[in-house]
Amino acid sequence: MGERVFVYDTTLRDGAQQEGINLSVADKLALLPYIEQMGADYIEGGWPGAIPRDTEFFEQLKASNPLTTAKLTAFGSTRKTGTSANSDAQVLALLASGADVLCLVAKSDIRHVNNALRTTGEENLAMIRDTVEFLRSQGREVMIDAEHFFDGYDYDPNYTASVVIEAFAAGASWVVLCDTNGGSLPDRISRTVADLRSRLTQAGFPDAHLGIHTHDDGGCAVANSIAAVEAGCRQVQGTINGYGERTGNANLLTVVANLQLKTNFDAVSSQELAGLSAVAHAVAEITTITPSPRQPYVGASAFAHKAGLHASAIRVDPGLYQHIDPDLVGNNMRMLVSDMAGRASIELKAKEFGVDLSEDRDILAAITNRVKEAEAEGYTYDAADASFEMMVREILTGAPLEYFEVESWSTSTSTDRANVEETYAEATVKIHAGGRRLMRVGEGVGPVDALDDALRTALKNVYPELEHIVLTDFKVRILDSHKGTQAVTRVMITLSDGESTWTTVGLGDDVIEASWEALTDGYVYGLFRGGVHARL
Repeated sequence: MGERVFVYDTTLRDGAQQEGINLSVADKLALLPYIEQMGADYIEGGWPGAIPRDTEFFEQLKASNPLTTAKLTAFGSTRKTGTSANSDAQVLALLASGADVLCLVAKSDIRHVNNALRTTGEENLAMIRDTVEFLRSQGREVMIDAEHFFDGYDYDPNYTASVVIEAFAAGASWVVLCDTNGGSLPDRISRTVADLRSRLTQAGFPDAHLGIHTHDDGGCAVANSIAAVEAGCRQVQGTINGYGERTGNANLLTVVANLQLKTNFDAVSSQELAGLSAVAHAVAEITTITPSPRQPYVGASAFAHKAGLHASAIRVDPGLYQHIDPDLVGNNMRMLVSDMAGRASIELKAKEFGVDLSEDRDILAAITNRVKEAEAEGYTYDAADASFEMMVREILTGAPLEYFEVESWSTSTSTDRANVEETYAEATVKIHAGGRRLMRVGEGVGPVDALDDALRTALKNVYPELEHIVLTDFKVRILDSHKGTQAVTRVMITLSDGESTWTTVGLGDDVIEASWEALTDGYVYGLFRGGVHARL
């Protein structure tokens, strides 16, 4: 066990300031268990009294608080200039929130004190002192977020240090040093924290509890958080998936994984660490922000390998091209299949879906050659695992997976004369399945939607298992765009059965032809993976 570092999550407040995120009270309540599951010691719920939705959130938690280990924290500010803490409406709203821990933002850069607050340095110190002392007298734990700390320290270290000292003298349990503009580099963070600790020792606070709050405007938020911990901070603040204003906050998942796996500090348990990937994706679903596949540790591509050279080494020892075992953070190694792939890549990829090709070099060579030929035509398999698996199984058995026979299909679009802004699409599909000839007409907002409607309607007569399979994503890429209307089109379609997703790829002279290939392959694969027997 290393020295303890406390984890403070601000996804529900600072993270919610990200463009495109709009959390309801229900969303925040749904997120709480996942944030606690990640290993947070403190969970900041919002700013009661300033934001009505946050006030309602804390009111609901008074009746039922699902947290068992994490401490619910309310965010606010010090009293206003010229008032008293015990009469300031926002300070009183913090008390009314019922939160046991209160985190106050305070100005620590004298330029912000003079120009933003329009007051003196002395009055700012009094605002901090009065508010902390008042809230402490009411039995609450109080933290101070020292806003613009690092910029202020560079400009006037004496004043900025005095803000921190004043907060501790008034009874604050933590002072969190904020790189509010996100422009610091790790060496600046290290030097400043070390210098501040020296000043605190001289002022009689050698064991003062410091925290770090960084933003990612310079791309160094995680590195700056680690640097601060190594320099003496023992609390890290951040957000899940790095959500936040502008370029975001420090990604708390990356910070805690680095601390736990790469340093001698102790931030989360091994069980919490193993749940990080699941938390990342669950939180992404609730916020409706698609998680970056390139996110360290928990991203879908974090342990994905494409180069044949890597695959050859990984087959011998996965650690040769991976900095950790992905199981430690609940992730998985994946092999990507492309024209860069060698036989080792193909072999490892096939093992992912239960096919061992290690003893059949001829089949392995045939699959490798087929992949390279297909990719030369314009297909891509690194993001279309289902299409690749179907190819492998076709080569192994000598026949494609077949659940129906296509006789013909067609689409048409038309415009309503009464409303020229509305375009309708219609598709006709004729297939053979279950010993019958099936013809169906589908309608949709576009030709692909209409094809999907017609195909699903026809197939459900024979394969009711398709009822729960839906199209969830559709991507189009124009290849060789310099050829204009003669360019080849590639389409990627993702389907889901509610528990998992799979992607297929189609290629054609136009988007409809490419979509039809990807769509039919997607439904065939869905039936196959569901263990459905073919009914031709």
